[in-house]
Formats: sequence, C-alpha cells, structure tokens
Amino acid sequence: MNPDRARGSAGSLFVVAAPSGAGKTSLVRALIADRPLLQLSVSFTTRAARAGEVDGRDYRFIDREEFERRRQAGEFLEWAEVHGNLYATSRHWIEERIRAGVDIVLEIDWQGAVQVQRLFTDAVGIFIVPPSIDALRERLEQRGQDSAEVIERRLAAARLELKQAHRFQYVIINQDFATALAELRTLVEAARLRLSRQRARHPAIFSALGIADDPSA
Repeated sequence: MNPDRARGSAGSLFVVAAPSGAGKTSLVRALIADRPLLQLSVSFTTRAARAGEVDGRDYRFIDREEFERRRQAGEFLEWAEVHGNLYATSRHWIEERIRAGVDIVLEIDWQGAVQVQRLFTDAVGIFIVPPSIDALRERLEQRGQDSAEVIERRLAAARLELKQAHRFQYVIINQDFATALAELRTLVEAARLRLSRQRARHPAIFSALGIADDPSA
C-alpha cells in the first residue's frame, strides 16, 4: 500500500507525541477507553519493561539483535533512538488497519512522528505539552520511576523536544487532564468528519448526492 493512498481510506491515523512526563500515555489510554473503535499501535522497543507493563499491550519488548533484524527487513514504518533505547512502528500493521477503515493512534516520539507524517501526509499530528518545565519536573518526580540524574536528563531532552512543536498541526497543553482529554476527543471526532473519510465510509450516500472531492469534477 502506498501510504499516500491512505487519504482514500476510511481509517484515520493520529500521531501523538510529547516530551517524557507530559501525560501523553495517560491521555491516549483514556481516549482509547472512551473510543473503543480506536486502536492503539503497539510499538516495538528494546528497553526493559517497567513495573505493570505487559508485552503486547504496552510495547512489544525485543532485544537489539531482533530489532535490527526487523529494521533491515523493512518491517518498520519508522524508528528512533530515545534515551538510549530503540523504538519502532510496524509498517504492515498500520497499512492493513487503515486500509480496512480502522482509526489508529500512534503514541511515539517526535522523531518518529515526523517520519510518519512524511509518509502519511494525511495523518493528524498532535503534540502534548506541559504547562511549564517546573510542572514537568514535578510529574516526573511523582512518577517515581527515575533517579534524580535521569530526571535531569529527561528535562534537558524535553526542552529540546518542545522546540519541535511547530512540526505538528495541533498542540494540547496538558494543564488540566479533563480539559486536555476533551480537546483530544474533539480533534479525533473532527478528523473523522473530513470529506475523504466520510466519502470512504459512506460511498453510496456520496454517490447518490453527487458529491465529488473536487468541486470542478
């Protein structure tokens, strides 16, 4: 499947990125729980599983040798190295779901998001940001998963990542979780109403009404 042909498919691709600790994972999980027809793309990673994470649900945990084998075989849509660990998205899985009309959420870092948006030009890019660096530091500390040294590295990386916000169509400031989630839901619903997606889902109605993509047609 040529990725640019995705715009003629019923499914939408949502690419959600954020600095570590900005609340991306919590927002995406809440969105998926509220919108069961949405599917989360489960990324491959070489990092170790954290407490409570389940292989195949949170990530597909593999070693570097297996990661490199899959990468060289062309299995990944995008890949990136973040904080010393490798992450990637399955190309076949994404293309298959979009072609079938399934809406997909990709929860990835900004580097991967840029790669995906170059291939799927109709993807919806969403960047989640914290209200301040101090708020981000507090969230990372409360998470209790990293040492003080690691938190400082993540904050330094976050300052660089925040400069990439211009690469996304939409930015959500996660100051209040309920508000941020409502804004994320709004973006999803609006994207589903795009002409190309409505036409793909309801071809008989569009044909009967004589509605064309190009008004000059």
